[in-house]
Amino acid sequence: MITVTNLELRAGARLLMDEVNFRIDKGDKIGLVGRNGAGKTTMTKVLAGQTLPADGQVTRNGKVGYLPQDPKVDDMSQLAKDRIFSARGLDGVARKMRETQEQMASEDSAVQAKAMRRYDRLEAEFIAGGGYAAESEAATITHNLALPERLLEQPLSTLSGGQRRRVELARILFSDADTMLLDEPTNHLDHDSVVWLREFLKNFQGGLLVISHDVELMELVVNKVLYLDANRCVIDVYNMSWKNYLMQREQDDARRKRERANAEKKAGALMAQAEKMRAKATKAVAAQQMIKRAERLMRGLEAEQVKDKVAAIRFPEPAPCGKTPLSAEGLSKSYGSLEIFTNVDLVIDRGSRVVILGLNGAGKTTLLRMLAGVTQPDTGEVIFGHGAKVGYFAQEHEILDGERSVLENMRTAAPDLDATRVRTILGSFLFSGDDVEKPAAVLSGGEKTRLSLATLVASQANVLLLDEPTNNLDPASREEILNALQQYEGAIVMVSHDEGAVEALDPERVLMLPDAIEDLWTKEYQDLISLA
Repeated sequence: MITVTNLELRAGARLLMDEVNFRIDKGDKIGLVGRNGAGKTTMTKVLAGQTLPADGQVTRNGKVGYLPQDPKVDDMSQLAKDRIFSARGLDGVARKMRETQEQMASEDSAVQAKAMRRYDRLEAEFIAGGGYAAESEAATITHNLALPERLLEQPLSTLSGGQRRRVELARILFSDADTMLLDEPTNHLDHDSVVWLREFLKNFQGGLLVISHDVELMELVVNKVLYLDANRCVIDVYNMSWKNYLMQREQDDARRKRERANAEKKAGALMAQAEKMRAKATKAVAAQQMIKRAERLMRGLEAEQVKDKVAAIRFPEPAPCGKTPLSAEGLSKSYGSLEIFTNVDLVIDRGSRVVILGLNGAGKTTLLRMLAGVTQPDTGEVIFGHGAKVGYFAQEHEILDGERSVLENMRTAAPDLDATRVRTILGSFLFSGDDVEKPAAVLSGGEKTRLSLATLVASQANVLLLDEPTNNLDPASREEILNALQQYEGAIVMVSHDEGAVEALDPERVLMLPDAIEDLWTKEYQDLISLA
């Protein structure tokens, strides 16, 4: 399990949390909550041992499985199946068994005999490590996370960002960890996979800490809540279910508001009395004491919960363009022998709205990357019309340069804007002071989403390509995105599992992948969104 003692967290010079103490014990199902940028992702990285705290100590007992928002894998040539098996150290022997099986098919009898003897030894090693039972367990997990066998036999480099993240989630669930730390585990999952994951986590016997905007997951799974209060730089611990936590938070907020109102009233009365007494020399000392009492009263009071700031998200005023700023003809894409989609035609007229639907792995992200000019099609072409300015929001935020600062990323996205305008836009997305100097690589998922959206706002794009734009956002920020979708006057092509986002988009047309079927949007398609 994990024990946290006097922990101090910082983002650069900014204090996030101080003197934090808590434990994750067996059977704890902890929901870690707080506004975007409060330090949730930083906290999980420290708990997992990926980064060090500014001060304090984290003690880990047993095996810890950690799913970050943006998992990085050093060896992208590794097969997806081997990546999952590596969680129990079975990837090496499984790979050798496959290689030996190929040698057993050799026409050279000596090579064949040697391979058969070697295979017997490898199989014994595989069984001793729980091999076939583990293989069955892994198959159950991958099936429920919509990872088919053909995909598991592919190198990680050929998978989409969403597929790689599902492989990482499968790896953690398969790892037999004593404690799991999961940062937004439902991202990139379809409806059936989300339902299965909720039940899996509910029945998990070890310790769990989860960051999630999936309210149903929190209600079903969580029995303890850690609230990161960015205003007070502390963690409030609630030993209760999610529903009880929400009620308790309401009561706590109301109590703090009453206490502050009473304190302000008493302090105001003391200050008013002091002002009357200060004019008389004989009562100057008493007046000064009253002023000090009023100041102590305010300092010693718990700060009233301040309403969390929300990014003021407004998509750009689109630059003028021709009737059809973007179109595509005969697009196709394959990875090796795996065909993703073929013969995709699409016409995006000025101000049109299109949603792309399809099961995981159908090529939705790949198509958006082609339209953005990031990925080249195997066949066909993307045609940019007169005055076309395309803004691309990538769900994996790969358009951001992790080595460069927030400010440098914005200057690259909007080279024509002056420094004042760039900082103004960043400020509206809650990046101010030292925050603009942070490397993009250290930002949380929610902060990366806000920075990516800020680059769109600066772009004057008249065609927006949006790939899961509401991922990693708290409810208030998500509402801002939905309002921005409704008000934007340019064209939008969007991929989303979020029914509310598609409803706000109010699409005219739908493109179904991988079959490249285009149709007018009707409410009947609404039921496919969470499944797609």
